[in-house]
Amino acid sequence: MTGSRIALVTGASRGAGKGVAIGLGMCGYTVYVTGRSEQEGDAPLPGTIHQTAREIDAAGGRGIAVHCDHADDAQVAAVFDRVREESGRLDILFNNVAFIHDELVLPAGFWEKSPGIARILDVGLRSAFIASWHAAHLMVPARSGLIAMGSSFGAACYMHGPAYGAQKAGLDKMAWDMSFDLREHGVAAVSVWLGPLLTERTEKVFAEHAEQYAGFADLAENPRFTGLLLDRLLQDPELMQKSGRTLIGAELGVEYGITDLNGRQPPSYRESLGSPLHFTDAIVR
Repeated sequence: MTGSRIALVTGASRGAGKGVAIGLGMCGYTVYVTGRSEQEGDAPLPGTIHQTAREIDAAGGRGIAVHCDHADDAQVAAVFDRVREESGRLDILFNNVAFIHDELVLPAGFWEKSPGIARILDVGLRSAFIASWHAAHLMVPARSGLIAMGSSFGAACYMHGPAYGAQKAGLDKMAWDMSFDLREHGVAAVSVWLGPLLTERTEKVFAEHAEQYAGFADLAENPRFTGLLLDRLLQDPELMQKSGRTLIGAELGVEYGITDLNGRQPPSYRESLGSPLHFTDAIVR
């Protein structure tokens, strides 16, 4: 067993997952990163799991790249078997992987787009459940650990259409329900709303539509910020009181005194885009 804390970030070839994984690496974690891209050119955007692992190493952690298609349950099971064999435990699971269809952000009715967009409910919502199921088998015996969902304000407002919104809202509710089952075992589950992010995808959009997004990049979060938040959250003595909640990352940064890598405090969009949904404490078995 290694001495460092162990994390697994799904869908970390690029984008939010890559940034979160490197942020955890900055905190000294051994980070397993999953994804399908092993060579440049495997996807339209740059990035591979091996490049992410190297950047985790450079940040001060230890990166371990594991090829995995999260649409294949057997491949997911193999990832967790490897974590168990090599590290013996898992401290943080960050569920980030999602299928993003090219038509998702087009300004059209959902029926005017490809029905393939619905795959985000499989590689996104369902895949988070499967990964969390496996994570629980590592965390419950250890009576510790944090399962975190990468969600967004799209859970509360119209954002990119009904499939995207349902996936994000589903992650929030999943964290709430998982926290009920996990609480007596000392394992926490939360959902984290990330703000607009600086990623390979958004940088391409900024470059192609410079006037439309002028000044926006200055407000966008570096996804490494969320990795720093997750580390602090795991160490929070009140973690179990936060379990089940949907947390706005920018507001958690204020609570913990953590700024983005540029030294700025990312803004919360609660007033303009909405607040996390309220779930009742009623229990129906």
